Amino acid sequence: MRFEKRTPELRLKLEGWRARVVLVLVMGGFALLAGRAFYLQALNTSFLQAKGEARYARVLELPASRGAVKDRNGQLLAISTPVESIWAVPEDLDAAEDAELRPLARALGMSVAEVRQKIANKDRQFAFLKRQISPDQAAKVMALRVPGVFQQREFRRYYPAGEVMAHVVGFTGIEDNGQEGIELAAEERLAGVPGSRKVIKDRKGRIVEDVESLRAPRDGEEIVLALDQRLQFLAHRELKNAVTAHRARAGSLVILDAKTGEVLALVNQPDYNPNNRAAVTGRQTRNRSVTDLFEPGSTLKPFTVAAALDAGVVRPTTVIDTEPLKIGGWTINDSHPLGPLTVTQVIAKSSNIGTAKIQLAMSAERMGTLYRELGFGVAPKTGFPGEAKGQLRPWEKWRPIEQATMSYGHGISVSLLQVARAYTVFTNDGQLLPLSLLRTDSQPIGKPLFTAKTAREVTRMMELAVAATGTAPRAQVPGYRVAGKTGTAHKPEAGGYAEHKYVSSFVGFGPVSDPRFIVAVMLDEPAGAKYFGGDVGAPVFSSVMGAALRMMAVPPDAPNTLNVKAPAAGEAG
Repeated sequence: MRFEKRTPELRLKLEGWRARVVLVLVMGGFALLAGRAFYLQALNTSFLQAKGEARYARVLELPASRGAVKDRNGQLLAISTPVESIWAVPEDLDAAEDAELRPLARALGMSVAEVRQKIANKDRQFAFLKRQISPDQAAKVMALRVPGVFQQREFRRYYPAGEVMAHVVGFTGIEDNGQEGIELAAEERLAGVPGSRKVIKDRKGRIVEDVESLRAPRDGEEIVLALDQRLQFLAHRELKNAVTAHRARAGSLVILDAKTGEVLALVNQPDYNPNNRAAVTGRQTRNRSVTDLFEPGSTLKPFTVAAALDAGVVRPTTVIDTEPLKIGGWTINDSHPLGPLTVTQVIAKSSNIGTAKIQLAMSAERMGTLYRELGFGVAPKTGFPGEAKGQLRPWEKWRPIEQATMSYGHGISVSLLQVARAYTVFTNDGQLLPLSLLRTDSQPIGKPLFTAKTAREVTRMMELAVAATGTAPRAQVPGYRVAGKTGTAHKPEAGGYAEHKYVSSFVGFGPVSDPRFIVAVMLDEPAGAKYFGGDVGAPVFSSVMGAALRMMAVPPDAPNTLNVKAPAAGEAG
């Protein structure tokens, strides 16, 4: 009783319902904790495991090797070589003093300021310090044992042929993705699929155990091109010499297999070294043979004559009056008076007037349809990046003067690759072949456009064009019969044509008895005294065709070489 008097709180009696509420709340809290524990440890274990593994486990990417690119004979044109990249955890390096970072920066060939700039973002867990360095340099960096600095295996693309193959093979970027050429066109096949592996790291980030391989890397496919590296070197050398000799702004050269349509060589000037692109410009990387358009000039005349022969409009012996031709307010002339010419002579002497009259004797629909079927105004469908369609107005919109000038290659724009392909009709009995950048071991199916008789008749006319009395005697190849056509066109400029700017070209094939190669060459704005296709393009054709035929041991078919002399006046068109 005395105790109760000293502690009056004990004399208070709690109401029964309050005690029960407190008990329920306490028991409910225990139940929630038990349920949560059961959920995390029995039903949702992945969350805690992921959090735990994040502290010691890592999934590393295993890079796949990019597929090699080879020429038709197995010569390597692009190959991946292993290199090392150095990366760091910004948070680990941020607290380091400059004195600690200086040896690291020196080994990387960088300054301390550059290293700090690389790790400026502290929120990131990964930052490259320097990529694609040699294994020796990487070993020196890792020997410093700087906490938070690691190395990673990557692959760097190397191009053994350098600038010779640059415009065909192209190049890859820092991430090893195709940027130009075949590297870009065949990216999906070349790239491969990277793999991954799971490892355990210690607190300093060092790998202490390989746990498992999650996915093995799958290397990219090997690509075998139709190109022949020997012909490519030959074409590159001769084109470069010609561009230099004639002080041309640029140039292109294409060699096709006359029977399969395979692209055996494709070169351009100016070029670049894909292994060192520090100072490369867009002008150098442009694949002009595929992307650039020009008016082909007289190289289109054989198609007009072939169409007229097939239609029965003319025969090889039909005589054409080549007096100046007036159409509306325009007058079509030749470079010098030629007088009456047979159809054969129209091609051999390259008469603009004669070709225009022949084309005007046919319907615009016929010629417009033929140009389209020859591949003009349509992408070549080689798969090459940036290939141009060209410009060909619908025949329904042609005016008579347009139909006339188109016969000698004005008013139409094409790529050099398109023109080279069109000439396959003369090496395959009138059938147009598809082009292929990849090696093919089967005979492609051609599209008939002319009769075999017409193709042979026009071939004979083009063979006379390279004779002593033709416009391109300098295209002759000792020991071989060759046929071809010159082209000289003013360059379009500001709604008209530049007075002293030309595109000079020559397209031909050989040997005539059994065609093996088609060679198309174009020089943009030759600045020397000579600019006609017969003076500028024909000699390049002769050098390339002659060397190619001898290189491939093609038997001569013309024991007695034609008498070479320059024509009395320049060519027309």
